[in-house]
Amino acid sequence: MKRQIDINEISDGRLYGPNDMVKADCGDCEGCSACCCGMGSSIVLDPFDMYRITTGLQTDFQHLMNGFIELNMVDGMILPNLMMRGDVEKCAFLSNEGRCRIHSIRPGICRLFPLGRLYRETEKGFDYFLQVHECKKENRSKVKVRKWIDTPDLKRYEQFIMDWHYFLEETAEKIRMITDEEQQKKVLMYVLNLFYIQPYDSSMDFYEQFGQRLNMVKNA
Repeated sequence: MKRQIDINEISDGRLYGPNDMVKADCGDCEGCSACCCGMGSSIVLDPFDMYRITTGLQTDFQHLMNGFIELNMVDGMILPNLMMRGDVEKCAFLSNEGRCRIHSIRPGICRLFPLGRLYRETEKGFDYFLQVHECKKENRSKVKVRKWIDTPDLKRYEQFIMDWHYFLEETAEKIRMITDEEQQKKVLMYVLNLFYIQPYDSSMDFYEQFGQRLNMVKNA
């Protein structure tokens, strides 16, 4: 999700790489679940999130649509996001004790928080930055970025993140050039179905499956 922001107003003014130390460790969020409530539709899921959740819970996209995720327009694309429930709008996966019920398979945005990604303007790539006003926990300790993100094979994951980000940008631009609304909807639903609804094989490497699907679209 794109945000029109002044990076200097929301960060500590630094950019980080995966091997840098950053004050992001909030001590296992003990006694706090503020970032799991009132997030609206901002916890957007990418295809790896969907793979991780569906395989981890042994479920599928359609089941998750029954009270756990919902669809919204995000920067010109139809994408799923975690659903917020009740008066306090808490995440559908948050327990009554204020703990994440899918912590080991939580989405990338949740793993990243309170870090964010800043995509470069002159070349393809991104850096991490620390959102200084978002996390309610004070006196956070330093942790290496790659440890905080807690995702195996980080290099391949970061490549996937870039591929997906720029694919969405390019596809959204192409859709905006289509004048027929029905044709626009067909393209939007094709992307949603190919990358989210069609299940991934849990016995196979996700990144290879994603790459095959990405090439399928680019060569169509």
